[in-house]
Amino acid sequence: MTIKDCKRPLRIIAAVFSLIMADIVSAASPDEDFYTWAGFEMTGSLPAHNSYLENLKFKLFMQGRFGDNSSQFSQGLIRSGVGYQFSEKITAWLGYDWVPTGRPLALSPFNDHAVWQQLSWSNSFAFGTLISRTRFEQHFFDVPGGSDAAHLFRQMFKLSMPVPVVSPRISVVVWNEIFANLKTTDAGVRSGYNQNRAFAGIGYRISKEMILETGYMNQHINRPHNPRSDQLFHVLSITLLLNF
Repeated sequence: MTIKDCKRPLRIIAAVFSLIMADIVSAASPDEDFYTWAGFEMTGSLPAHNSYLENLKFKLFMQGRFGDNSSQFSQGLIRSGVGYQFSEKITAWLGYDWVPTGRPLALSPFNDHAVWQQLSWSNSFAFGTLISRTRFEQHFFDVPGGSDAAHLFRQMFKLSMPVPVVSPRISVVVWNEIFANLKTTDAGVRSGYNQNRAFAGIGYRISKEMILETGYMNQHINRPHNPRSDQLFHVLSITLLLNF
């Protein structure tokens, strides 16, 4: 990979990040906090005794999120999913999330149960690997007066670029994911822009199957028509990825 190969994707990423940060800066005095997110994701193939089932995949993801300057557990995530790989580039997924949430992210503790559908695309280029993840989620919150399902759209683009001049095990990793609510619910969800997450960090390949990604994530949560201010979190994100 040459410097010239990197210029175009880096310019695109820089432009996207600039637009995101401009939107965040223009928000009226968001509440800020420092978080630590620590997670583990395992993706693999299901045992198949039939040729029609050989492309089945499974996913398990567990993550703890610690807020109030990383001093207390604020949110957890347990995600499970089953996928079908249509080609080397495209995989469709269906899954379930359990997300217990408390202070300071929420004023009162609640549980979020979500069903999700996802289309993943991945391709390798001279400059690195580009991933697109498109997801629809249906959320059910156990909050007083909340009976409607919240419908959420998420779109993520991720770029991983190897840095062989430093080490064959190291890659620069950047991604951005935008969230949008598709409807207004009686639980307080408002349709429109929900939040944005932007990440920049390093990927270290521990083995053929295992990668550790560590870096900084900026999370902006939009709270329109809400007595609470928008929230802006500075996150130390640590994720261990296992693929087999």
